[in-house]
Amino acid sequence: MAKSDYKGIWVFAEQQNGKLNGTVLELLAKSQELKEHTGEEISAVLLGKNVSHLTDTLFAYGADKVILVENDALENYSARPYEAALTQVAEKYKPSIILYGATSLGRDLAPRLMVSLNTGLTADAIDLGFDKDEVFYQTTPAYGGSILAHIVILEARPQMATVRPMMFEPIEPRVGAKGEIITETVTVEADPDYEVLETAPKQDTGDSIEGAQVVVAGGRGIKEEADVAVLKELAELLGGKLAASRPLVDNGWLPHEKQIGQSGAAIKPKYIFNIAISGSVQYQVGMQNAGCIISINHTKGAPIFDISHYGAVADYRSVVPALVEEIKRRKA
Repeated sequence: MAKSDYKGIWVFAEQQNGKLNGTVLELLAKSQELKEHTGEEISAVLLGKNVSHLTDTLFAYGADKVILVENDALENYSARPYEAALTQVAEKYKPSIILYGATSLGRDLAPRLMVSLNTGLTADAIDLGFDKDEVFYQTTPAYGGSILAHIVILEARPQMATVRPMMFEPIEPRVGAKGEIITETVTVEADPDYEVLETAPKQDTGDSIEGAQVVVAGGRGIKEEADVAVLKELAELLGGKLAASRPLVDNGWLPHEKQIGQSGAAIKPKYIFNIAISGSVQYQVGMQNAGCIISINHTKGAPIFDISHYGAVADYRSVVPALVEEIKRRKA
């Protein structure tokens, strides 16, 4: 089948327990930019059971259409029924692009669709766009995060990518926006080898870096574990959370939940303080969209300064304690 037979930008509208994943709204926003190049309509593909109430939100955040697929076997996520359902509608409507959030669910489902649709897939993209020849590309870190690669799927369709959370900003919701709802019936059965016995919301300990408005992050240049306590004190004085790049987690000084970057969390705080972090591509993709980036590093040419709003070429062991004391003085 010719490439020209494939039309439409699809966003997989991931939901669990009747609640949309925030990445869906980010992908809908980015799809608006892609639509400017292709002129193709944006469809959100919503799978589940009793999830039609989510269509208004999808229209408000940029979907032109919603393809609604409801079935008892889709009530909870299960790989085989979801793969079968999404494959059936994709084969019927033949979209040119399908985007998924690079969540645990999206990372499980997208490769399965790659196989069933016999197409390509870019994993963990951090940007999407069109080059000068109007070829759709997906940007992703490569070689351990040392470079950024532009990946294209020239022949196979649909072109697919999973996209890391926090890469794009959702549009302002269009209150009262409406679009076309296409209700599809699929032939799927529950997976006999998979059963959900119980679901429970994740307990918020109040220490998560995701959603924090202020973050203080330490990196490879932190000399010893005792210095992490000083960074934590600074974070607490600023009303923020302590985080780290991968080396501190590898050292066992902080848990993985505190790691920022390609193999950790993607965050979008109002302020982030990068302490002794050189700024590899792998790290930058996790925090580059912060509102204000402040960095301290003793190396003048450290890559982190290229994306920083404010920077100090200095030894953190002299600057951070001074900041702590000054904040204490002003609060006294």
